[in-house]
Amino acid sequence: MASLSSLPNRRKRKTSIAVAADLYLPVECWEYIITFLKDDNRCLKSLSLISKQFHTITNNLRFSLTICDQTLPFLHLLYRRFINLTSLNFSHLTNSSVTNLNRLLRQLSCFPLKLTSLNLSNKLRIPANGLRHFSKKITTLTSLTCSNMGFISITDIFLISECFPLLEVLDLSDPHHREEYEETETEHLSFTFFKLRKVNLSGHYHIYDKVLFSLFKNCWLLEQVIMLSCYDTTFDGVASALRETPTLTSLSFSNTFGQANEEREESYITSQFIASLVSLKYLTCLDLLSSNISDELLSSIAIEGLPLTRLCLQNCKGYSYSGIFDLLSKCRYIQHLDLQRALFLTDKHVVELSLFLGDLVSINLTHCLMLTVSAFFALIKSCPSLSDIKMENTSIGKKSLEGSKSWLNFTVHPQLKYLCLAWNPWLTDENIKLFASIFPNLQLLDLSGCYDRFEEGIVQVLRLCCNIRNLNLSYTNVDDETLYVISKSCRGFLQLSLKGCTDVTKKGMEHVVENCRQLKLIK
Repeated sequence: MASLSSLPNRRKRKTSIAVAADLYLPVECWEYIITFLKDDNRCLKSLSLISKQFHTITNNLRFSLTICDQTLPFLHLLYRRFINLTSLNFSHLTNSSVTNLNRLLRQLSCFPLKLTSLNLSNKLRIPANGLRHFSKKITTLTSLTCSNMGFISITDIFLISECFPLLEVLDLSDPHHREEYEETETEHLSFTFFKLRKVNLSGHYHIYDKVLFSLFKNCWLLEQVIMLSCYDTTFDGVASALRETPTLTSLSFSNTFGQANEEREESYITSQFIASLVSLKYLTCLDLLSSNISDELLSSIAIEGLPLTRLCLQNCKGYSYSGIFDLLSKCRYIQHLDLQRALFLTDKHVVELSLFLGDLVSINLTHCLMLTVSAFFALIKSCPSLSDIKMENTSIGKKSLEGSKSWLNFTVHPQLKYLCLAWNPWLTDENIKLFASIFPNLQLLDLSGCYDRFEEGIVQVLRLCCNIRNLNLSYTNVDDETLYVISKSCRGFLQLSLKGCTDVTKKGMEHVVENCRQLKLIK
């Protein structure tokens, strides 16, 4: 058959047209392909440069936009270009006075966008006037984030409920300063978050019990509540509010910080709270941090058979092995378990509890000082889906592996991907070598604060665990020589942490930068 170049010109043109017609794809097909391929907005930017058609298609597929100081002068052009935007993020703006925010929101409301998500975090105050104007023109908003603000008052929350009654997600976490007010000042306020499903009020000192009750009273669809470090909220106050939210599936609450404070009466679980909690028949996630709980609470959850898949008792006091045994023996679907600082736990306890944790995916046993490598391997043996273990500051390594010969012939456990063994002073090269041989798919290894250099162990890990992307050696005795060997052994690092490594010099860092070309972050 004659080649295309040997054909007459007219015939060539016809053939080219036919080939082009065969390669033509409708816009809908290109949209589907690009949507399938793209992993972030940077991909869209590259594709938009290929042709006018791709430029138009990628513009229509851009649904989120983060505004920074450099983009401010071009906002009106961006709003016209990306007509299908549903999410806007103003949290990176540094020139963020209330006056400027009000102006930006008024400008935004002039464009026919169907926004569902707005982020105004890291600002001094809520831009009240701007939000009022915005809400009159854009009525599709379902998610509002105003975290890390300078001030958030109760009247601000009331304003938000008036402007956006259809909100489903509201994040007002971690304001910097507390605004004093009398509790009687809020008695006339009525919040109208009829469709709210998720709320984060962490760090709000001013959420008194009556305010919390008023806030939740009309939230009939509420599913997730996060209230950490809410110091003026009591457990009885939470109990009253919970009775208004029968559909709740996730609760995270603490009214103190750090280790449970036995001297603070408000940090003690009450019988009223227990009764309200066990009435939540759909509760799957429970986080009670830094609280004085009781075996009664854990046994009551077990008796009611709540469908828990996540339980976090981090830094809690007041409960014992008996209570946690009752709960885990009855609630057999736990996937995420956090018993940080459960000082009573022994290896024997963990061996027994592991038999109830067949669905376990992640566990935190940090500061459980009596636990050794025996507890570690009991979890590996009994929990086939376990992918994340955090056991900082335990006794791993204190008991020699020769004393645990049953573990030396342990089979490979490919599911484990994240292993944090920081601040374990007895951890040795021998331990690390063994872990490398049975966890081939490790992606993160944290050995920060451990005394050994682990040169042989880390090289073994990097040789056998080809997926390692994050290695934390902060506050260890690692030196330039060790770094050189590490950088030659694994060039696929994305993140390396060396904070506080006083034996590392500029020369050692140069070895890493030269050999680990994929490295994105060195701490």
